[in-house]
Amino acid sequence: MERIKHRVTHYWSHRAENFEQQRLREYESEKKERWLAEFQKYFLKGRPLRILDVGTGTGFFACILASEGHETVGIDLTPEMIDHAEHMAAVLGLDARFLIMDAEETDFQDESFDVLVTRNLTWTLPHIARAYREWYRLLKPGGVLVNFDADYCAAMESEEEIELPENHAHKLVPDYMHAENEAITMEIGAYQMPRPQWDVQLLVEAGFERVLVDMGVYKRIYKEIDEFYNPTPIFTIAAYK
Repeated sequence: MERIKHRVTHYWSHRAENFEQQRLREYESEKKERWLAEFQKYFLKGRPLRILDVGTGTGFFACILASEGHETVGIDLTPEMIDHAEHMAAVLGLDARFLIMDAEETDFQDESFDVLVTRNLTWTLPHIARAYREWYRLLKPGGVLVNFDADYCAAMESEEEIELPENHAHKLVPDYMHAENEAITMEIGAYQMPRPQWDVQLLVEAGFERVLVDMGVYKRIYKEIDEFYNPTPIFTIAAYK
């Protein structure tokens, strides 16, 4: 299982630079306000919160939440992603902190955060149950985990072909990288159950008292087929401690 972490990290190290440029454009687009509207369904923006962005990538969530006055920390296992996250925050003039860290086993103290957020991470984790227990530990009582993800492994076989614009990230990835991504997805899919049903079960077992699932977020975020469009329908899972 640890081998898959190395494989995922190696894959994303090659995409970090282009990924930062796309996330900067997404930050400047209408998508930023759409993501903020989704967050505001689960936690109030009127009070500064301590927020951990798990699997931050180039820091998109950490940056948009820092822009709202929250204290944000982003972690990622890929050093190149953290380098670009720091650069992205500097370009935007935002105060966000970034650390290289394993999402399944962090270095933070118990009850360190009011909110945990994550995007397109949990489907890549080899020990997702362990991750949910760890994130429960990190949350303060009454805190919430907001997880945006999709059943990517199942979607790989059933997804309809959608014509994507030429500037879409999928069009810019070389064929050998596409092949590697598909191989990773197949390997991970071998031990995953249907999602988000599986996630709800694991979150309850981890100790979360209330778990909400929203399957409609996909249509609100991705209203148009543009360079940011995700061809796999995402869901939101909000889990309260």
